[in-house]
Amino acid sequence: MIKRNVFLVGMMAVGKTTIGRHLATLLEFEFVDSDQEIERRAGTDISWIFDIEGEAGFRDREQQVLAELAQRERVVLATGGGAVLRERNRAVLREHGTVVHISASVGQIVARAKRDRRRPLLQGGDLRERVQTLRREREPLYNAAAHLVIHSKGRPSKVIADEILAALNATPP
Repeated sequence: MIKRNVFLVGMMAVGKTTIGRHLATLLEFEFVDSDQEIERRAGTDISWIFDIEGEAGFRDREQQVLAELAQRERVVLATGGGAVLRERNRAVLREHGTVVHISASVGQIVARAKRDRRRPLLQGGDLRERVQTLRREREPLYNAAAHLVIHSKGRPSKVIADEILAALNATPP
């Protein structure tokens, strides 16, 4: 029986929220999406926070929310794509649960993100190039934070959640 929290990290648009919901149901854990929690607390969307406070202001909010959510028990948390940028966030997640890196190809991310205008870091310029740059910068941080790496390979989110559950059950607490 899984007792530790599960924290999902990875690039934006890899399916962390959808996979996280399925996984939380399987585990009978609470599900939380950190970006949605930030928006709820701020009373506005992330794009507005980026516009008014800049990325640094958003990252400050994110760090506070992650630190608080990590204290909960029996939670599956889908983090924002940049949550691993701060070393403190990586440490908090590793300390308070099992960190699972959901990995996807650039092509998969671009296909999922191309119609989404809610992602400020993907706006403007060539989407594929932007995704490649962000992935290249962040992939080592995701891997450094992760206890497990799961490659989505375009599979359905329920299948990926089942794979994560099997890996969690095979991992000692």
